[in-house]
Amino acid sequence: MLLTLTTTHRPATDLGHLLVKHPDRVQSFDLPAGTAHVLYPEADEQRCTAALLVEIDPLRLGGGQGRRQVPTPDAFTLGRYVNDRPYAASSLLSSALAKVFRSALRGESRDRPELAATPIPLEVRVPVLRCRGGAELAVRVFAPLGWTVTATPIPLDETYPEWGDSRYVDLTLTGELRVADALNHLYVLLPVLDDAKHYWVAPDEVDKLLRAGAGWLAEHPERSLITRRYLAHRRALAGEALARLAELRLADEAPADDSVNPAEPAEEADQKRASLAVRRREAVLAALRDSGASRVLDLGCGAGALLAALVADRRFTEIVGTDVSSQALTLAARRLRLDRLPERQRDRIRLWQSALTYRDDRLRGYDAAVLMEVIEHVDPPRLPALEDAVFGHARAGTVVVTTPNAEYNVRYEGLGAGRFRHADHRFEWTRAEFAAWVERVSATHGYTATIVGVGDDDPELGNPTQLAVLTRKEETGA
Repeated sequence: MLLTLTTTHRPATDLGHLLVKHPDRVQSFDLPAGTAHVLYPEADEQRCTAALLVEIDPLRLGGGQGRRQVPTPDAFTLGRYVNDRPYAASSLLSSALAKVFRSALRGESRDRPELAATPIPLEVRVPVLRCRGGAELAVRVFAPLGWTVTATPIPLDETYPEWGDSRYVDLTLTGELRVADALNHLYVLLPVLDDAKHYWVAPDEVDKLLRAGAGWLAEHPERSLITRRYLAHRRALAGEALARLAELRLADEAPADDSVNPAEPAEEADQKRASLAVRRREAVLAALRDSGASRVLDLGCGAGALLAALVADRRFTEIVGTDVSSQALTLAARRLRLDRLPERQRDRIRLWQSALTYRDDRLRGYDAAVLMEVIEHVDPPRLPALEDAVFGHARAGTVVVTTPNAEYNVRYEGLGAGRFRHADHRFEWTRAEFAAWVERVSATHGYTATIVGVGDDDPELGNPTQLAVLTRKEETGA
């Protein structure tokens, strides 16, 4: 089995730091069913490729030498020894990824922490992937995650094209993503497409799935299929996982500003939601990185989508999530798996119940604060109280604010005049209204501000999301 990961980020050899595998060495790792090797077929400043080659021992896979037999997708007697497992990507390759690139999957890089948190150009190639559902399914599961997908069916026999295609595809993914995100997508989706896990699926697989799917699976249009297949069609486990994903979706802030035509297919609606939610979160993270902040407040954190991204970036040494809802904070703690984090990681995170319309001394003195899709949920008469509490009392060095652009709403079919994108929104501002509010708050509380758009740019209506970065004047030397 072979998987390659290529980048053209400059210098491209930084890929070795992200994967924690030196390009000048071949490294080997023992697996329960064989051996994994990591090597670099090319490595220079312009282009670098890391290859994961997994050699399967049929005797070990089949249960020989005293090892436990593992299931294979072949029913005949010798199927446990004679099968496609040594050649076609499957859950065996996924398990190898988890062992070989453990730090990279967590988004950790001691030498390049900033780069580990940054999307870079990537190309993934899996030349032989057993794909139950064909090339079309590969597109359906990877494309919503930001990948451009090329899945070419492999013919049964090139000499006899009339025989048709085999059940295998040659898969290529290209996109600009964090390496950790790319690896977690592969970790979950390779066995999903293969749909024949090589090991017994225990209840702890639910936690593995939700951990690897943090930030994307809850909003994925194929989440039900992914969950069922990843959990080997074990109905009770799949039901538990889907229920926990539903909790995240209900409490998450993402649906609050991404309404779509109620009449369009649910999978298209989910894809639009996920796309804008991810782009908004990445824009907020970029603004925080540019500010140089290390101690950050996520005000109105909801179920913790942004908190999870902050925790993955080591530059943020203290992270506080606040919400008026105790249920939302419970969901955030579950999403972050606080009870299972190492003590050093857990000490970086605090979750506090707090109302943003009241002064809270605990929130003073932080480098940055985020109000991501929050202000539109506040009744307009209460906005001055929020402004006083956040900008006048807490006074973080940088405050990042996002809110819907009401002008863009006409692009959502079925969203009638006067209707908001979410039932809990108290208002939605045009670009001019948001700019006027930002200007007034900045002048009143001593900040300078810039405003940008997030999401697809409509030449007439602007972007679906508005983002403002307010910087305290003494922070700029003004």
